[in-house]
Amino acid sequence: MTSQRFATARRWAPLCALALALYWPQLALAEPEVSGEAIDQFANLIRWSGVVTSVFVIAGAWLALHLMHGFVRSLSEQFTNYRLLLAKTATFVQFSIYVGTGLAVIFLSFRIDDKVLALIGGTAAVSVGFAVKDVVASFIAGIMIMIDRPFQVGDRVSFGGEYGDITAIGLRSVRMQTLDDNTVTIPNNKFISDITSNGNYGALDMQVAMTFFIGVDQDVDKASQIIKEAALTSRYVYLGKPVTIAVNQVLESSYAAIKFTCRAYVLDTQYEKTFQTDVNLRVLRAMREAGVRGPAVLHRDWHGGPSVPTA
Repeated sequence: MTSQRFATARRWAPLCALALALYWPQLALAEPEVSGEAIDQFANLIRWSGVVTSVFVIAGAWLALHLMHGFVRSLSEQFTNYRLLLAKTATFVQFSIYVGTGLAVIFLSFRIDDKVLALIGGTAAVSVGFAVKDVVASFIAGIMIMIDRPFQVGDRVSFGGEYGDITAIGLRSVRMQTLDDNTVTIPNNKFISDITSNGNYGALDMQVAMTFFIGVDQDVDKASQIIKEAALTSRYVYLGKPVTIAVNQVLESSYAAIKFTCRAYVLDTQYEKTFQTDVNLRVLRAMREAGVRGPAVLHRDWHGGPSVPTA
């Protein structure tokens, strides 16, 4: 069967070559006319007076965004309790300005009719689509983020090994300010398939977990009391939610220890590390004064006598 097809192809090959030789010059001569016609259509598509107007529209949008960000920043410093609400409002206004400016530029700069739509759909859409597919995907993902709201501006988020505050949600990307003062830009489409951990989800307060260790031969009740008191008396604690202490015995660096996990809420996410430092310093000082010691390797005698720490 294969040999018959090969023989048939060999018989038709000379005729195909002859036809190509006869019609190739005509195709080559016709190509400039088609290209020139397409260029003329594209030139007629543009409304040049509208292009000039669009430049002023874009400049006005940029100025409006600049003034809005300055105004929101000033209000946030004066009214701290409304900082997150102002940031969310600014994000929605920013999206509206972006979309409105884009539509205005399109309608001002181009003559929109059936031919224009056919030309865009048949030529430009295919070529430009491959170039901007990632941008379009990020744009759609940005709209999904605004609707689904896995996080909001001002939230403290952990994503892709980065941890910090969401400072802006744009059309293409999300900006995060990490705790070591680095600005991280993440494309919107990354959030669609990856896991995001949100610490406060729109609230100012956030739970903070702090871990402490003591030796297995130390006073557990006294240590628990010290840790809870240090958390409750911190100036950064949010008392509207409970402070809890979890206690369990663990094996730390090949020796037994008592582990305390204190979960308390900080009154504002921006004080998270300050709150942790304040509680840890209070606990360390109080445990030293109370004689509660950290983990150590213990040795027992052969007759089961009392344990003696080596350190």
